[in-house]
Amino acid sequence: MRSVINISLPLPLTTIVEKEVKRGNYASKSEFFRYLLRLWIEGKLAYDLDQSRKELQNGNGKLLKSLSDLR
Repeated sequence: MRSVINISLPLPLTTIVEKEVKRGNYASKSEFFRYLLRLWIEGKLAYDLDQSRKELQNGNGKLLKSLSDLR
């Protein structure tokens, strides 16, 4: 059984999701968010965020000040 959950995103985040779906990385917007939830459940997302924090603390990596820095 499935349940529908509606979310609201700011335009820059919506654009990222739509681009990923258009590139074929995900079959749909729903699949994009299911993937993120699976990562979160597995703890991988938390691990990756922790690794990124450590890189920044060690002077490695790039601090992004806005979404446009991702490009």
